[in-house]
Amino acid sequence: MSRLHQERHLIQRIGWLRAAVLGANDGIVSTASLIVGVAAASQGRSEIVVAGVAALVAGAMSMAAGEYVSVSSQSDTERADLSREKLELQTQPEFELQELAGFYADRGVEPALARQVAAQLMARDALGAHARAELGISKVTIAKPVQAAFTSALTFAAGASLPLLVAAVTPLPQLTVAVSAASIAFLGFLGGVGARAGGAPIWKAVARVTFWGAVAMAITAGVGSLFGVAA
Repeated sequence: MSRLHQERHLIQRIGWLRAAVLGANDGIVSTASLIVGVAAASQGRSEIVVAGVAALVAGAMSMAAGEYVSVSSQSDTERADLSREKLELQTQPEFELQELAGFYADRGVEPALARQVAAQLMARDALGAHARAELGISKVTIAKPVQAAFTSALTFAAGASLPLLVAAVTPLPQLTVAVSAASIAFLGFLGGVGARAGGAPIWKAVARVTFWGAVAMAITAGVGSLFGVAA
């Protein structure tokens, strides 16, 4: 019995996965760093919790706005390039055919076959063929501003809630150590989940995200201790 060869590629997840990992990571690191900084400045629990809640709300809104604006800029550029390409296909069809054939020839296809392939692809979807070959734009990689904004805001809030919850229930003398340790553990878990979802090496991602998270919290705690203010 013959078996179909199945391939499992994960590149289609890149749009939401990047925004999700960025949002959750930033939520944990920024909120935990602020909590540790405020705690190191010898503030009371109410000030610490208020600062954490403010960081969660402001950070989630900032992530949503920032992702939407930045990804919208990418989307605008993609649309502008596609519009120019569409006009060129209408006004210079022969040149565009030669250009597309050239891309395939450069990749090792025989020139005559490359032109035949290009002609067939352009007969079916000329703009799509040029978008993929010339501009690197496809349905998988195309910018999605709303998806990126929603994903970043949601995952930032989820990430920020973790150190905030630890700060709310931990005795004040142990708060700094508990929030730092828990946040590093959360970051490690997040790095592992993100790597697994993207099919990347897990331990490399875990080491990277925990190292930089620990550095951020250590610097913020140092600032809080030295100056007696939240960083």
